[in-house]
Amino acid sequence: MKLLRHLPNAMTCGNLLCGCLGIVLAMRGHLDTAAWLILLAGVLDFGDGFVARLVKVSGPFGKELDSLADVVTFGVLPSVIVFQLMWFQNLGVIAYSAFLIAILSALRLAKFNIDTRQSDQFIGVPTPANTFLIAAFPLMERYQPQFDSLWKNDIVMGALVAFSLLMVTEIPLLALKFKSFRWADNRTKFSFLLASALLLLFLQFAAIPLIIVLYIAVSLFSK
Repeated sequence: MKLLRHLPNAMTCGNLLCGCLGIVLAMRGHLDTAAWLILLAGVLDFGDGFVARLVKVSGPFGKELDSLADVVTFGVLPSVIVFQLMWFQNLGVIAYSAFLIAILSALRLAKFNIDTRQSDQFIGVPTPANTFLIAAFPLMERYQPQFDSLWKNDIVMGALVAFSLLMVTEIPLLALKFKSFRWADNRTKFSFLLASALLLLFLQFAAIPLIIVLYIAVSLFSK
């Protein structure tokens, strides 16, 4: 049992390791592999909290460690991916605007740690959601080249940076936390998850940007 108490922090460190490896791979041009590491880190990031509740471990250390790991994996790594995407499209010095994503992610995480309003909802787009949106593009390039013409342009690249501003806005958004699994108590959440699963089934990685937009829309209209 003593070893199990360290499992949540070990998973958080795994999240951090994914971020570090992803940065190295992204700088070497392996953006699709870096994106896969983001998805793995997302599983670890969600799982560490679940396991912590399961083994009844909680405290400020784990919370701070989680935020530090997230700054790297869901802040610096997506910045590097967008920088590389912009650089490959010969956008020159404009590519450096991608690092605004890392700054906004750090601000978002710092705000989350001290904002008592975010126990049962999010204020602003969560950093993992923003990062999953970014990770979708190198995965589409690798596995769904038919969508290349839809996103390989300056407007979409600029939109990826601009979208990150939503992380520090005062928009209240749905938190996918379940106090019970009754349909009546979670109708909106279950409906969103079902719609997301169907989008992934039919559109694969191209569904991820649509799911993020759907998430924001559902959050706004379910109030």
